[in-house]
This record gives sequence, C-alpha cells and structure tokens, in this order.
Amino acid sequence: MTVDSDATPAFSQMSLPEPLMQAINEQGFDHCTEIQGLALPAIADGKDIAAQAQTGTGKTAAFLLGSFARLLETDGGNRDKNQPRMLVLAPTRELAIQIKKDADSLGKYTGLTSMVAYGGVDYEKQRNELANGVDIVIGTPGRLIDYFKQKVFNLKRLEICVLDEADRMFDLGFIADIRYLLRRMPEPEQRTSMLFSATLSHRVMELAYEHMDNPVPLKTEATNVTADGVRQSLYHPASDEKIPLLLGLVQTMKPERSIVFVNTKRVAEKVEAFLTGNDVACGTLSGDVRQKKRQKILADFTNNQLNVLIATDVAARGLHIDDVTHVFNYDLPQNAEDYVHRIGRTARAGTQGEAVSFVCEEYAFSLPEIQEYIGQNIATEAITDEMLISPKKPVWGDRADRVQPRKRSGGGSGGRGPRNANSGKNPESGSADPAKKRRRRRRRPKTDQNTSSDT
Repeated sequence: MTVDSDATPAFSQMSLPEPLMQAINEQGFDHCTEIQGLALPAIADGKDIAAQAQTGTGKTAAFLLGSFARLLETDGGNRDKNQPRMLVLAPTRELAIQIKKDADSLGKYTGLTSMVAYGGVDYEKQRNELANGVDIVIGTPGRLIDYFKQKVFNLKRLEICVLDEADRMFDLGFIADIRYLLRRMPEPEQRTSMLFSATLSHRVMELAYEHMDNPVPLKTEATNVTADGVRQSLYHPASDEKIPLLLGLVQTMKPERSIVFVNTKRVAEKVEAFLTGNDVACGTLSGDVRQKKRQKILADFTNNQLNVLIATDVAARGLHIDDVTHVFNYDLPQNAEDYVHRIGRTARAGTQGEAVSFVCEEYAFSLPEIQEYIGQNIATEAITDEMLISPKKPVWGDRADRVQPRKRSGGGSGGRGPRNANSGKNPESGSADPAKKRRRRRRRPKTDQNTSSDT
C-alpha cells in the first residue's frame, strides 16, 4: 500500500470535514506528505494501521486528522464525562506536549476538547481537567495509569487509541504500562487503533497483532532509513580533542540552531561548562532537570535565546523543534536506532540539515552497526589543526535545578575528592579545574568569628 512521493494527493482530495479543512488551509498546508497519503484513506475506511514513519514526516497530523474526522462522524454516544473518546500515548512529556499543540491547531474548529497529562508538574490541575471530562486525552503512560487507578477516568467508551513512537516505548521500558492500558479498553474489534514507529520491528509488530484488529502495515517508499535532507559526516578525534573540535565546528559552521547529543548526564554538564565558558549560549536537557526548567530551556531554544541545546537521548526523545540546522553527536550512540532518531531532529518536513558525529575511542565500536542499519557508509572528514580551538576556562553553572545534585566531599583525610566530568588539565583528563578548587576553599573557611556569621 504505497503512493508515489512525487504525486501525493492534495488534502482537498481526502474528503475531510470542513472544520478540518479550514484549519489545514489556515496553516498553509496543501498536499499530504507520503505517510499522510497512506494513513488518511486507511483510517477513513475504519482500518487499524501500524505505520513506519520517520520523525518530521507529518505522522502526527496524519493520526490527528484521521481521528478527528472519525470522531466528527458521531456524537460520542451516551457516555459519562470521565470517559474519553480518544487516547494518545506518547513515550515522553515533550512529545505529549507537542501532540497537544498540534491537536489544538488542527482541531480548533471541531469543537472537540483535549488535555495532556504527564509527570513532573500540575498534578492536581491535570487531575481536575481529566475528571471534568474531555474528548481526547494525550499523555505519558505513568501519569495516565496513576489517574486511572484512582478512577479519575476510565476507558470503557474509548473509540480511538493511538500509540506513538512505539519502538521508543520498548526502549524506555513502558511496554508493561502500555499493555495495562490496552487491556482495559474495549476489545480491538470495537475501537480503531493506530501505531506509529520509526521501525516496524518484530517486537513492535508482535504488540500490534496482539492488541489491534488485523492492522494494515504502512511503509513509505523511501529506501533510506535516515531523511534524505541530512548531510552526514564523521570525525575521528582523540578523546582530548572532542571539546576543541566541537568549539571549532561551532565557530566555523555557525549553526543557527543546533543540538549536541551526549550519552551521559555528566558529559552533558561538562560540554555545557565549556560552551558557556567560550561564549556559546546553550542549555542542557538531561534526566534530572526539573520539568519547569526543561520547559524554560526549550522555550529559550525555540525563541533563539539559546543557540545550542545539549541533550541525552532520554531527555531529547520526542522533541519537535522546527529549523534545527545541525545535530552534533558528541558521543556516538551505542544503539543504531538512536542514531536515526538523533539526526532526525534536523532536516524535518523536507528541509536540509547537517549531522556531524564524533567517533572517539570510547564509542567507535558502535559505528559498524550504525552504518549497517542505515545502509550506507558515512563520509569521514579530516581534522586539521585549524579546526581545533583551545578552550577557555569552563564555567560550571548553578545546579540547583537538578533533582539529585551530586554530593561533593570536603576532601579531608582519607576522603574521596569530588567527582566531576571535567577532571582534566585538558578538556578530558588530568587535574581538577581551578574554579572547582576555589569553590572547595570557599566551603572550608578558616575558623573565624567574623566569617562564621555569614555561613
């Protein structure tokens, strides 16, 4: 079931209700993307679908438009106010928030109501909104199960279920939660179910066939796993060259909006310290950054107040940010699928982008698997002395926004000194940085009555 990507149908050919066409025209959309051209007719026919779609291909609009059209055909029947008609499950709060925004814009003339539920903030606000009743619930599994077990809502009259980024649900360990919710919905034959995933792997399809009604697999004609608009390149730096090379590339390429991916929170903090110390406006998303802080960083990045976003895979999964021009894999991911998801942050919706990966000694073993998975060899670029910029002193920022900041010992007799991602004379190894030494000295003042009153 495929269509010619050069001849995708216009939305006007999709027989969508007038309220949806009004929103589509208002946003300037004309022709469907390939996945939309595949999914919308199948949804209109009442079929369950399991769709393989890369990020940035318009899959969110595909399932929202198709679902809204189905919901507008009926009035929802005789249901209680705490019984939603549609449930959308997302692996991350950022993706859930983005889906809610798209639902608001595409459904603004439909009269359908929606809400989003995710962890970290607004527990009672979200609870009350859900209890008061909405047509569409969008959320992450953990928070939704919490409310479900409290009987804030139930799924007995659910008409449509959407599972977005199913492959990531497995990666993040959410499949038990997903199955818990699926088993409390009407039988598969009594609802419409949709599953979207970057890959329709065996485990994803097993989930689909277990909980869906004879789902139709949908795959676009694109042969490349990665988006065509991404120019990929590799550099092979030594570990102590990674910071100088990143600074050099940022200075040379002058990316308008870029994401730097790392594998650990510790490295994220180190990269942020060096970029900040070298006058690069940046922010970090890692697993222990509080939700309000995360939203502030994302807002600043989207509004161009920050040029660089540093992120781990878990923190960045589901980010839908327009106009990301460059992706830097400071650490090469250890999973080939993560590589595809990372570079999919750029070159969205037919635009162009750059994906630059560092292949250092620590993570070089991942490269063969990545190249085999994407079906191509990535071009290697030479590192010249001019590309390596000697970094200025790093600036270690306030970590008060962290949920569990690492404890630093005073370094007394027999004690271990404070651990730090930048424990080096160079950016990667060696003695502790001078700024940290000064902080230790300030925390251990000499016995003095004049200073004791200030502590």
